[in-house]
Amino acid sequence: MSQPCVPSPKKRLNLFERYLTLWVAVCMIIGVLVGKALPDLTNRLRAMEFAGGSQINIPIAVLIWLMIYPMMLKVDFASVVGIRKRPRGLVITLVVNWLVKPFSMALIGWVFFKHIFLPWIGPELADQYIAGVIILAAAPCTAMVFVWSYLTDGDPAYTLVQVSVNDLIMLFAFAPIVKFLVSGASALTVPFMVLLYAVIFFIVIPLTAGAVTRTLLVRAYGRDWFENQFLPFFHPVTVIALLATLVFIFAFQAENLTTRFFHVVLIAIPILIQVYFNSSLTYGLMKLFRVSHNVAAPGALIGASNFFELAVATAIALFGPESGAALATVVGVLVEVPVMLSVCKVCNLTRGWFPAETHGG
Repeated sequence: MSQPCVPSPKKRLNLFERYLTLWVAVCMIIGVLVGKALPDLTNRLRAMEFAGGSQINIPIAVLIWLMIYPMMLKVDFASVVGIRKRPRGLVITLVVNWLVKPFSMALIGWVFFKHIFLPWIGPELADQYIAGVIILAAAPCTAMVFVWSYLTDGDPAYTLVQVSVNDLIMLFAFAPIVKFLVSGASALTVPFMVLLYAVIFFIVIPLTAGAVTRTLLVRAYGRDWFENQFLPFFHPVTVIALLATLVFIFAFQAENLTTRFFHVVLIAIPILIQVYFNSSLTYGLMKLFRVSHNVAAPGALIGASNFFELAVATAIALFGPESGAALATVVGVLVEVPVMLSVCKVCNLTRGWFPAETHGG
């Protein structure tokens, strides 16, 4: 039987999470102003990269590493083993994330950019925008999912498992999927080694560092100390790094954002369609297979949101910080928060559609 629709207590977010949309807007304004007022400084920062040919921008890489490493500290791969008792929610999430989401985004992007919007943007930018939205869709969200799960009374342990398994799959699937889809849907050539560098820098290294740190510290000081004292230390670091990253991104994209504002609106349309399509598909499958709401809601939110930090860094590495592909991933940042809050609202309003018990989820 479905549970009665009882309104859950109002969730309280911290100052940063509550006004995240505002912070993104402020960072955009600051970044654009810096990019337009200090073009020489912006160009010097844009030109800084690690090794010749890597195209990994040093300021962006360092800041994203400061964001991703604390996220990876939360990943507990030992918890994955226990999910075999109720695998349906995880299976649905993975099928949508890896067998539907990137491919549906490639199709939607191809339809809109190569056909509907082509007279306004031209073939060259059409290819760039398709590449950007594919990169965005091929990277499932990690950190912010925990916020969305909290807002929908999601099962935190199960959400952690969903994120952990996605991170593991991303190690092997992200680069081949991006290369295959971008090459197939556009006229662009994706240098696989640059894509591989991005995966190593932004997934392999922080994931490995986080897993090793977690294992050693939990073994030495216990889980309670690690989760209640060590992890909270990184929260302000993550917030500052995120805001600084956004300022850099918007500074690098200042020219595009000010001269192609109409393009920003156009790019947002297929991204929004893709987000609502995948979240609805995941949520509907969860209902069809009678998965409990505290697993179904986070699953739908993972299917809707993106690991935009990785997407932006990859687009910059592949095509440059001023490219149309990078602009498309930046638009993903702009729409992420308000769209995800709307998905959370729908999930909360439809709580009564799902079984109350978690057994079999």
